[in-house]
Amino acid sequence: MTAVGAERAAEIAAKVEAFVRATIIPYERDPRRDHHGPSDEMVLEMREKARAAGVLTPHILADGAHLSQRETALVLRKSGLSPLGPLACNTAAPDEGNMYLLGKVASAEQKTRFLDPLVSGAARSAFFMTEPAEDGGAGSDPSMMQTTCRLDGNHWVINGRKKFITGAEGARVGIVMAKSDATDGTGGACLFLVDLPDPAIRTLRVIDTIDSSMPGGHAEIAIDDLRVPADQMLGSSGEGFKYAQIRLSPARLSHCMRWLGVATRAHEIATDYACRRHAFGKPLVDHEGVGFMLADNLIDLQQSELIIDWCADILDSGSLGTAESSMAKVAVSDALFRVADRCVQVMGGTGVSGDTIVEQAFREIRAFRIYDGPTEVHKWSLAKKIKRDWKALQG
Repeated sequence: MTAVGAERAAEIAAKVEAFVRATIIPYERDPRRDHHGPSDEMVLEMREKARAAGVLTPHILADGAHLSQRETALVLRKSGLSPLGPLACNTAAPDEGNMYLLGKVASAEQKTRFLDPLVSGAARSAFFMTEPAEDGGAGSDPSMMQTTCRLDGNHWVINGRKKFITGAEGARVGIVMAKSDATDGTGGACLFLVDLPDPAIRTLRVIDTIDSSMPGGHAEIAIDDLRVPADQMLGSSGEGFKYAQIRLSPARLSHCMRWLGVATRAHEIATDYACRRHAFGKPLVDHEGVGFMLADNLIDLQQSELIIDWCADILDSGSLGTAESSMAKVAVSDALFRVADRCVQVMGGTGVSGDTIVEQAFREIRAFRIYDGPTEVHKWSLAKKIKRDWKALQG
């Protein structure tokens, strides 16, 4: 990161932090939330305040250019100081990753129609990739894709089922992955841009999950004879897996950035509790069992920040960084879960109550170990790389 970039990122991050702490943290008590997340009314209200404060979509500059990954790391961490911060500042998943993908792959016309409303904060989006495991569909292995697409005149017709589609309820922009069986060399995974809602895309149910920070929750979806104009294909036919990786590598890192902010805040709350609360004649923090947990938190938080910066530098160098983003995702998600777990433990009964955001941080970060591929899938992928590298060394 250049000196100019560092100064720019620090300035933006400071504005984001001040806004989240002063304006968004009070919304954590707002009743306009259900088990699946805040209402769209509440999200739009927060975004208007972010716009007025000059921190809406802060990772994308006025000319449409993105901050570098290293700069983005600082900004997204500050937006994550509240579970509501990324929603307010328009840096939340899946929109942040979808904006990145469209910025890299979409045509000029597609950007105007589908990307601009996302950048402005006027619309939400959903990425339709994961399928029901019980039907043998694609989960962590997208090669198992069962949703199909076939060309019919100047339209593609899509049929299939999707599951755990974050934010599908209420989204206005959809990115749908399906598999073409074309035999002319253009077969394979394809991505399509879709206006939502569409009667051919039905929500079967919104699944009750451990987390509660995503508007619209995580839905199970039926797609029946969805007709998409050919010019709404994202990129080229058969290149869907490649485009998905363009999105997923930095998106994994963005998750790390945001949840590092949440874990940092949970640690702040637990530290304040341990320094104020007395037991057995002294503050909790002076008891080794508690003080050492907070010390371990500090170590995990610092290591997570260093890992994120390391991976961000690799992505900024022009490398796809798939292996590196897998390593970062595993290391950071596991470390931040340890932080959240210790915060709950330090605070005892208060830690499992709704009196602070610590219990929500615990739930959200636990789910993060599943988001964008479970820890075990990433380790399996890394083990395959280790074997490939070993074979290469053997000649």
